[in-house]
Amino acid sequence: MPDLGPFYRPLDGLDGERFHATFSTTGPWFSDAQHGGPPAALLVRAFERCDPRPGTQLSRVTVEVLGRIPAGDVEVRAAVERPGRTIELLGAEMTAGGRTVLRARAWRLADGDTAAVVTGDAAPLPPPEQAVERPERPEGWLPGYLDALEWRWLTGWLGDPGPGVAWVRPRVPLVEGEETSGWQRLALVGDSANGIAAVLDVRRWLFVNTELTMHVHRAPEGEWVGVRAHTVIGPAGLGTVSAEVFDTAGHTGRITQGLTVRPR
Repeated sequence: MPDLGPFYRPLDGLDGERFHATFSTTGPWFSDAQHGGPPAALLVRAFERCDPRPGTQLSRVTVEVLGRIPAGDVEVRAAVERPGRTIELLGAEMTAGGRTVLRARAWRLADGDTAAVVTGDAAPLPPPEQAVERPERPEGWLPGYLDALEWRWLTGWLGDPGPGVAWVRPRVPLVEGEETSGWQRLALVGDSANGIAAVLDVRRWLFVNTELTMHVHRAPEGEWVGVRAHTVIGPAGLGTVSAEVFDTAGHTGRITQGLTVRPR
C-alpha cells in the first residue's frame, strides 16, 4: 500500500480557494492526472460552503470534465447563479495553471416533509460486512486514487468485465484538517461507477467519462457508499454508465456518466 495523505492540502487555510492535489488523487489512467472523483468532491465542498442557508439541501450535481485534470495546485470557486427562496442554481469551476478543467452546476432546494409518501426506493444492498475486501489493483491500473479508497465487493471487481456492486469508503480525508461530508463521499466514490462496471480492458481501451451527474432523493450519510453500476458501449465510440447509489441505511440516489471510447 503506498504512503497516502489527504486528497487535497489547503494552501490558504480551510476557508481559501487554493489547494494542492496530492498523489492520492491520481490515476488510474495517467500518473500525472487526477481521477475525476476527488475534484468532483472538491466542487461539491465548494457548493456546500457557498452562501449556505439552513433548511436547504443539494439535490443534483453535474460536473463537466473539460480536459485532463493535472495533479498539483488547483483553485476552486463557487457562486449562486440563480437565487431563490426554495430553488437555487449554483455554479462552480476548478482551474489549474490558468486553465479551467472542470465546470459544475448544482440545484439546491428547500427542505420539505414527505416522510408519509416515501416510495420507489430500490431494495437495500447487503451490508459492507458481507462484501469481500480486495485491495489489489488490476494489471495496468495505476496507483494513487484506487489505493486511497477501501473496496469491498458484493459482485464483480475492477478487473472483471461487466456490471459490479461494491461498497467503497475513503481511507483519507478529502481536505486535510476537516471531516468529509456524505455528499463529498458520494462524489469521491460516484465517479468510480465507470470502473466498477468496466467492460473493456484498460490496457487496450480508453473509456473515459466526460461528465458525472448525481441525483439524490435522500442525502447520503455515513462513511460507506454503495454502488451498483452497469455500462453500455455503443457502436460509434460512445458509452453510458448508470448506477444506483446507497448508504448503509438504503437507497440514496442515482448516477450517470457519458463515455468516450477508443483504442489506446
